[in-house]
Amino acid sequence: MSVNRFKALEEVQTRTPLEVNYPSNKVSDYYGENVFNISVMRAYLTDSAFKSVKKAIYEGHRIERYIADQIATAMKDWSMAKGVTHYTHWFQPLTGSTAEKHDASFKPIEDGRAIEHFEGQLLIQQEPDASSFPNGGIRNTFEARGYTAWDPTSPAFIMGKTLCIPTIFISYTGESLDYKAPLLKALDAVDSAATSVCQYFDKNITRVRATLGWEQEYFLVDTALYNARPDLKMTGRTLVGHAPAKGQQLDDHYFGSIPERATAFMQEFEVEAYRLGIPVTTRHNEVAPNQFECAPMFEEADLAVDHNLLLMDLLEKVARRHHFEVLLHEKPFAGLNGSGKHNNWSLGTNTNINLLQPGKNPKTNLRFLTFLINTIKGIHDYADVLRSSIASASNDHRLGGHEAPPAIMSIFIGTQLTDMLDKIEKSIKAGKMTPEDKTALKLDIGKIPQLMLDNTDRNRTSPFAFTGNKFEFRAVGSTANCSQAMIAINTIMAKQLNDFKIAVDKRIANGDKKTRLF
Repeated sequence: MSVNRFKALEEVQTRTPLEVNYPSNKVSDYYGENVFNISVMRAYLTDSAFKSVKKAIYEGHRIERYIADQIATAMKDWSMAKGVTHYTHWFQPLTGSTAEKHDASFKPIEDGRAIEHFEGQLLIQQEPDASSFPNGGIRNTFEARGYTAWDPTSPAFIMGKTLCIPTIFISYTGESLDYKAPLLKALDAVDSAATSVCQYFDKNITRVRATLGWEQEYFLVDTALYNARPDLKMTGRTLVGHAPAKGQQLDDHYFGSIPERATAFMQEFEVEAYRLGIPVTTRHNEVAPNQFECAPMFEEADLAVDHNLLLMDLLEKVARRHHFEVLLHEKPFAGLNGSGKHNNWSLGTNTNINLLQPGKNPKTNLRFLTFLINTIKGIHDYADVLRSSIASASNDHRLGGHEAPPAIMSIFIGTQLTDMLDKIEKSIKAGKMTPEDKTALKLDIGKIPQLMLDNTDRNRTSPFAFTGNKFEFRAVGSTANCSQAMIAINTIMAKQLNDFKIAVDKRIANGDKKTRLF
């Protein structure tokens, strides 16, 4: 063993867990304290400005420029009270990470002094250099202009001494150069398509939002051991060396007692996450040694994506304070489980209904079946699009081995739902159902809610599995921006639901009654 390796081991042996200073014993005392959220807006904005922001967030209305000036002033006052000196448009270029350009929040005046300055124009739009980001050859390198534009649906937040404003990133000629703009378009498309289908069942449904709950897996390696491995530092994974004598053969690390040093690290990054309004609720040991996972509560998909990117950044920053390095690579060690980022996706309405949750009566169960079957058909028809959304050199190295799902896209819905769909198919093929058949079918469907918690097994290796009231896209890699998968899934669903509605409306126009169709 090299001298460097001996020194690294000696250094590791002297480590002790760092003490975590909690701001309060109650998370509610500091949750979201660094976020310009609804409660802060209510306190800082005029009634008209507050109503305008709420309409933009919840109904998609455009914010007028004079309202933007009021919002910018409120952001400045709130952030300066917290010691902020700079602001930045925080965006998601096609590099796979986030980007930011910081500007000071002041401007000089004639008498040689300066005043704090942040206005609506600076909030709404900024001009970073677009030439050096991936752009698909849209423009020449010497044509550098690009724009970031404020996304009011994702709240501004404070990192260090900087006010971060979530934005989209577009080229001078209007093409999307990021993941956020296509995601917002996909979410708008699925909202429109799903709402139209929901109108068959409930006229009170006027909005459908895609929800996302991600599960972030990662490895922790002591900094000294990390520095002793150039391959790990350069590539994020080990390229040489023998497999350890003890790996994950006994699965004893899985859900085991979390080591003290790892617990201290988790506690601190959770505090930082709570301050940014990231609702992280779960932490545990994963299967491979020194592999861990954290997961939040479900949120609207665009906000969940932002929070995941923020959390990945927090993981790395906080880990260094605890003399750890976080490995987010999908396959850092041969012979051990890799790391994924399971995307739990569903659709929810403005009436607080999960469209992928079985209902309590035949009508609501038929609505559930409508969205379930459309999801299955959409993924079947556009499996190649879904596959491309999670393709990368590192993730393709993970897929297909050590509990990772295969690279071939397929759906698992469990034996109960499969049997139920088989019964429906047989009844349709046999001809027009009798009243007795319809009653039996309704009863079969009606039993689902009583077994909702376990009407499907948790398939660990299906790329796209139904897990009771959502679909879990397990093939997403741990380094990925969730936007890629969410753009694909929601665009596929929007297309499929639109096709479905066209087909149904055509039958209604030809004289079929809705009661026969549903």
